[in-house]
Amino acid sequence: MDEQVNEQTDEQVDGRMDGRMDELRRELCEYGRRAADLGLVVGTSGNLSARKGDLVVVTPSGVALDRLRPEDCPVLDLTGRVVDGGTRPSSETPTHLALYEATSARAVVHTHSVFATVVASTMTELPPIHYNTLLLGGTVRVAPYATYGTPELARGVLAAIEGRKAALMASHGAVTIGNGLEQAFEATRLLEWLCEVYVRALGVGRPAVLTEDQLTAVIERALAG
Repeated sequence: MDEQVNEQTDEQVDGRMDGRMDELRRELCEYGRRAADLGLVVGTSGNLSARKGDLVVVTPSGVALDRLRPEDCPVLDLTGRVVDGGTRPSSETPTHLALYEATSARAVVHTHSVFATVVASTMTELPPIHYNTLLLGGTVRVAPYATYGTPELARGVLAAIEGRKAALMASHGAVTIGNGLEQAFEATRLLEWLCEVYVRALGVGRPAVLTEDQLTAVIERALAG
């Protein structure tokens, strides 16, 4: 009888786990479609994830984000072990998990958007040419190039994103974090806008970079209401 009770309890726990993650799976699909619609990803490039407690739901490998279904998105524990779902997790899962381990993030968005990739392929950082850079934590650093899905890439991204909500990945793309998918996705949109402004400004002249004093004044103005 004890064994039967234990089996029923395990099933109940599994059921609660599925219920907790269903909403996040639906959200991943929603934001995956939005990323594709806005041109932030092409085909199967890019990936998203969200964390709830000690579980992470991530987009699968090899599936276009505009074709995602909730059941396509596997659920992992923080070691990367699949605990629910029959699809293979994104190849960038190691970077997602490293970000969850090192930060308080509850969502990660990785894209190959055009202007972010242009900056990531030519610069070592995106300087603060607009005060909205502060919304991402300041100057956006570019992580050194490393093969996708490797521990080396994860380590580089962690160093670049320290104290920030966004980082660029050399000759690769961009990654943002947030306390949920909405915040991480809006950070992605803002980063792409800032990169586009910078690239377009270069076509006109030398973009002016805001000084520390100017940025401090913006922060003080915001705090003053």
